[in-house]
Amino acid sequence: MSFLNTIRIAIRALSKNKLRAGLTILGVVIGIAAVTAMVSIGMSASELVQGEFRNLGTNVIVLAPGNRRGGRAAQIPTLTAADVQAIRRECPSTLGATPIVGSSGQVISGNNNCRPRELVGVGADYLLVRNWQIRLGAFFSDGDINNSNKVCVVGQTVVKKLFQTANPIGQTVRIKNIPFEIVGVLASKGANIVGDDQDDVVLMPYTTVRKRLQGSNFNNIDVALISAKSGELMGQAEQEIESLMMDRHRIALGQQPDFEVANTTEIAGAFSMVTGTLTAMLASIAGISLVVGGVGIMNIMLVSVTERTREIGIRMAVGARPRDILMQFLVESMVLSVIGGAIGVALGVAGSVSLTVFINAISNGRDWPIIISQAAAIVSLLFSAAVGIGFGFYPAWRASRLDPIDALRYE
Repeated sequence: MSFLNTIRIAIRALSKNKLRAGLTILGVVIGIAAVTAMVSIGMSASELVQGEFRNLGTNVIVLAPGNRRGGRAAQIPTLTAADVQAIRRECPSTLGATPIVGSSGQVISGNNNCRPRELVGVGADYLLVRNWQIRLGAFFSDGDINNSNKVCVVGQTVVKKLFQTANPIGQTVRIKNIPFEIVGVLASKGANIVGDDQDDVVLMPYTTVRKRLQGSNFNNIDVALISAKSGELMGQAEQEIESLMMDRHRIALGQQPDFEVANTTEIAGAFSMVTGTLTAMLASIAGISLVVGGVGIMNIMLVSVTERTREIGIRMAVGARPRDILMQFLVESMVLSVIGGAIGVALGVAGSVSLTVFINAISNGRDWPIIISQAAAIVSLLFSAAVGIGFGFYPAWRASRLDPIDALRYE
């Protein structure tokens, strides 16, 4: 008997009791749907994390001041703008570097005012490092930085709060009662991974923030952002920066450095590992229901063998071989699990899409990507077929081992 005929017979046998067949595949449906949805949501979360770190900038390395243990050095700022300039000149694996000097305060324009989430002083390479674009106007120049000019570049949120639809280029705003001319408007970046508005920002030359807003003549900075030329050169760039800083700060071998270097790619990888582990754990938990569904299939197939004992005896009496009986019940079991798997994949895809849309609707601008894992769907279908074969083998083997005479006598 051909395999196609065996499938037709299996479908005909299962359709005689649709309710029982439907309840049998329910466990498989739930398991496959849960696995597909969990894997897809996990992949969406991982892609979101990776996207946020890409949004931070291009191959960014963070150089932060660190404190030496003990002594007066713990109270002395350890990172200066001169260090950043040296990195730009002497580290061939870096693409750009910018100092960061933070501040805070209200920005006033006429009768409107706002308090930006970020009010920071930066260097000329800031847009290059952050992979950010200018929408209107231009960024301030090295000359503006050297002369501590009172110029600024604002984000989209600040423009909406202070100028609504008016063109802000050339307009004057006051920060701590000091007038600043707006020379540029940043392109929109949206919210970051924790929901903070990245467009609620005002950028100024770091020298201007340090001297005019903070009234300081020191050259220290809060942190530096450095961009490597490529992802492959991140490690080399880190080594060059560490070596240069050790030399400039005269840190002896074995001595505690007064700076810290962090690679955002490694941080992103750590986050992705966490999300991947959680996804695998949730998928494994969801997979337990597949085992429950498989037990249900085995149970119903054992009942089916008992109910159809006379049918098995008649088929053997007219020439059916044990392997034909084995194949018939294996195919019935596999059909049950594959149908359940197909329905489960469809429900899992629909569930993951619906959950992602719901998350986006309540997350205040957070844009979770909708990712459907084709590999997970295919593996789920194959696994559901394997569940059918694995849990259906014993009932099928038991049916194939029946004695034809005893089967014909069975009432």
